[in-house]
Amino acid sequence: MKKYTLIISILLILVTLKAYSYEELKQEFLHANSYRIFDEMKNIIEKTAEETKNANIMALNAEAMTEIANLGYQENETRKELYEKAVEKAKKAVEIENNTYTNYVAGAAVGRLAQFSGIFESMFLLGDFDKYFKQSIECDCKNYGSLVAMGMRYRDTPWPMKNDKKAEEYLLKALEAEPAYINTYYELGIFYKNKNDKEKAMKMFNKVIELPPHENWIIQGKEAKKMSKIELENLQK
Repeated sequence: MKKYTLIISILLILVTLKAYSYEELKQEFLHANSYRIFDEMKNIIEKTAEETKNANIMALNAEAMTEIANLGYQENETRKELYEKAVEKAKKAVEIENNTYTNYVAGAAVGRLAQFSGIFESMFLLGDFDKYFKQSIECDCKNYGSLVAMGMRYRDTPWPMKNDKKAEEYLLKALEAEPAYINTYYELGIFYKNKNDKEKAMKMFNKVIELPPHENWIIQGKEAKKMSKIELENLQK
């Protein structure tokens, strides 16, 4: 009896200590993030929380914390705390392995944290934002997420950080890198609307409506479609 009890205990320990590959975890994350499934995202955070050696898994943990703060919590204090943890974890991941993904996640977490910080802290964080996203693009010039982020950064920041030429260049490069990501069309539509180029803006918003959402961004894509319809209606008045 004792023998069987020992075997069962060992099996339970082995199940508890099961190692998850980055590829498996990434697929779980992409599904949870695409459909914004809170419980699945929370489970991914728990699975990856103790990782200290694999940079990509650490970055995945940080990305999951960033996204769950975006979709799962209303309290600003809770969201800021999660963003701070995500930034800390992502920076450690970059130190271990400086690749396009770790830098992308660090940049995204820094960007979110900046939204909940004071003006002086936000200015400081902007430097980190630029550093990580530019490093991400240097590692992979086709990283459309980083390209979109930089395009929005140059489009939306106030003068003298604003740069319309760079904003358009980054967004067009993102579109070239991943034409299926319809939110790039939406962001370009906003850019051209701000520039009072009604024809180009309408063209971009129509593309959002015509194309299906990217498989990794289903809910976000559906939201972009709704917002594009509103933008078109306003432009047609």
